[in-house]
Amino acid sequence: MPQVHRMFFHYSEFPLSMRTLFTGTLLVLGLAYLFAMVHLYNSHSGRDGSPGMSVDDIAIAYSGSDDATKLEAALLGPMSGMLPTDERGDIVGWVRRGLDEKEYDNRIKPIFDKRCLSCHDGSNPHIPNVDGYEEVAKLAEVDTGMDVFTLIRVSHIHLFGITFIFFIMGLIFSHAFVRPVWFKSLVVALPFLAIIIDVLSWYVTKVFPPFAYAVILGGGLMGLSFAFQWVVSMYQIWFSKYSVEKPVGEATTV
Repeated sequence: MPQVHRMFFHYSEFPLSMRTLFTGTLLVLGLAYLFAMVHLYNSHSGRDGSPGMSVDDIAIAYSGSDDATKLEAALLGPMSGMLPTDERGDIVGWVRRGLDEKEYDNRIKPIFDKRCLSCHDGSNPHIPNVDGYEEVAKLAEVDTGMDVFTLIRVSHIHLFGITFIFFIMGLIFSHAFVRPVWFKSLVVALPFLAIIIDVLSWYVTKVFPPFAYAVILGGGLMGLSFAFQWVVSMYQIWFSKYSVEKPVGEATTV
């Protein structure tokens, strides 16, 4: 078995209770990350009118689209599964025909009342309001993507939240035996760099849509780092043992 520095404590040295704590944390974080990916896919896919998620979908989410309104972008993207295809087509057709108010009262309002008002009734300022013709007409303007204040709100949530997630993940992973040490340190540091790249890319993508590739790069680096730390930690918690000795005068790098 490999020799490592005494200041380094491997999972195999911890009591069963701590290894159980680490395992439970990893399981919940892994499940949460999976749900986050599903939510990301659902909220961004289909914005370009094609199934699946593409670079164009990411660009439209942040910079908007000259070919569709905010309402259409929502109906074809994150809200596509919230109402039947025929009703979604009725709303999109009504928008493209010029937002006739009489047609709204007769055909469109009942759809919004039935499918949308439980959430989009104006009670939450962070969710679009579709309660009434004037509110819906505002959403039928050209899609300009996320506004700056929405980006700022989402940015601080992501920066705080992901920092805590990867601090916990990195703390657990720090007890794994991975060599060379520089590679282990790189894996720990990578998600913090990636979230900075990801968040800053949102603002650049808003004014320069092709920069959406950087958004994907940032997210991909975070995902790879998370997966590597999760798999290595989970495996070594239960299946690896290391002999640990402290040679006199050895440096404290782990």
